Amino acid sequence: MKCIKLIKQTKGRELGEVMRTTDHDAGIRVKGGNWAYAPKSDWKEYRGKTKKTDQVNDQVTDQVPTKRGKRSDEK
Repeated sequence: MKCIKLIKQTKGRELGEVMRTTDHDAGIRVKGGNWAYAPKSDWKEYRGKTKKTDQVNDQVTDQVPTKRGKRSDEK
């Protein structure tokens, strides 16, 4: 298994994306010129980042929970 990093922007991939793949597949991608070999530590660091948690932390909601049941004005 090899770790490779995207060094040129392509469709559907973000610049700097790190992926882990087989030796054969990695060799083909690196020869293509869009990818370069990267250390495993880069892959571990990239894997730890998640887009969902970043988006959730950015959204702040000011919703107050409501009680279910009858309202005080209904009898």
